[in-house]
Amino acid sequence: MASPRLRAFRTKVLVAALRVSAAVGRRVPLSVARFAGRSIGRLAWYVSRRDRLRSLENIAIAFPEWTERRRRTAIRAMFRHLGMCVFELLWLPNLNAETLRETTIVEGMDKVLELVGQGRSLVAITGHCGNWEWLARVVTLHVPLTVIQRERNEPELNQFIKEARAYSGVHSIDRGSRSSAREMIAALKKPGLLAFLIDQTIRAESARVPFFGRPALTVIGPVRLAIRTGSALLPLFIERLPNGKQLARFLPAVETRPDDDPIAVTALMTRCIEDQVRRAPEQWVWIHERWKYRPEWDVELRDRSPQ
Repeated sequence: MASPRLRAFRTKVLVAALRVSAAVGRRVPLSVARFAGRSIGRLAWYVSRRDRLRSLENIAIAFPEWTERRRRTAIRAMFRHLGMCVFELLWLPNLNAETLRETTIVEGMDKVLELVGQGRSLVAITGHCGNWEWLARVVTLHVPLTVIQRERNEPELNQFIKEARAYSGVHSIDRGSRSSAREMIAALKKPGLLAFLIDQTIRAESARVPFFGRPALTVIGPVRLAIRTGSALLPLFIERLPNGKQLARFLPAVETRPDDDPIAVTALMTRCIEDQVRRAPEQWVWIHERWKYRPEWDVELRDRSPQ
């Protein structure tokens, strides 16, 4: 294991490289950025053996009826897609009202604008589908957006990510910080969106809900927050189309009630994510251990334990 000093040095080098890449990336055509990303993604398929094997295991769970060749084809495409996403992030400062019309199809935003125009705040739910950072920029071009992010152990890297999002008009809240709960409540007191990604197993209160027919531990805090504050839930997704354009879809908002079961509503949101993964399986991050079970965070197990 690397020493703290070595890790800190590596982080400084990484952040410096990212800053240089960002300065260059925003000055190149989008087509060039995507070509570079696809090239890196192809290379990652070969060199990232651990991620490749885990992804193949996970997609076999979700699509047992697929042939091995079809699964490998999808995961190879996922690596290329992730490569393009990384380089698109460097180009993303160029996304404005004009380039949005050239690069992105937006569906369902009218209803969102109507709700926010009425002074409503919405809890937005999505997953690691497509280029979710591009989706965030699409939102900020229309309405205010606050996102919850995992705070990295490396302060320099954490700051770089925050700055990059702030440049796109995204306000970030570090999950687990002392002020996070207060900041989330404050965000929901103003018109706009408070967004969560709920398709990964994290160290937070969760419940097992169906995901591709198998129980998957899923954080329930976002739905609880929506129920507690009377906010509507807004599923939203983005996917890369064959012609290269991005399709940002804002599904109908789901109103919450005080007597709603947060686990049942979380299962509903998870079903929306599964539907999106089925639409574009090569654009979901199969690398994550989605079905990993952490009993210490299972609220149902805790509630059944003798007091």
